[in-house]
Amino acid sequence: MGLLTATALSASVGEFERFPSARHFASCLGLTPREHSSGTRRGLGRVTKRGDVYLRTLLIHGARAVLRSAKVAHGKSRPLDRTQTWALALAARIGHNKAAVALANKTARRLWAAEHHRTSFDPDHVSAMPATAH
Repeated sequence: MGLLTATALSASVGEFERFPSARHFASCLGLTPREHSSGTRRGLGRVTKRGDVYLRTLLIHGARAVLRSAKVAHGKSRPLDRTQTWALALAARIGHNKAAVALANKTARRLWAAEHHRTSFDPDHVSAMPATAH
């Protein structure tokens, strides 16, 4: 994330505390699928495109840049991090543009988590499910 996106995010979103979860934050930006579900089946549609158009555009363009650099690095047999590997596999499976939006969604959620937990971004972080008490 660059200075332009960080500034736009700060100006548009304000306080991250108003979002109870990363999904709420990504939903506010219009990066989550529209849901058409019933009691027995779950149906997800296109991206909602609600929220700040400019900020969503910056995040998606940043994700396209990450996809492009991952593709170039993969072509030159350079090592890829976990996110780049995931994004390339996703792009091969569902297409470049949908993968860019999914990567923008993942980036937004990671931003929320880093801000919520007051930590710096760690590309190798793996979330652990909390143990359930029986």
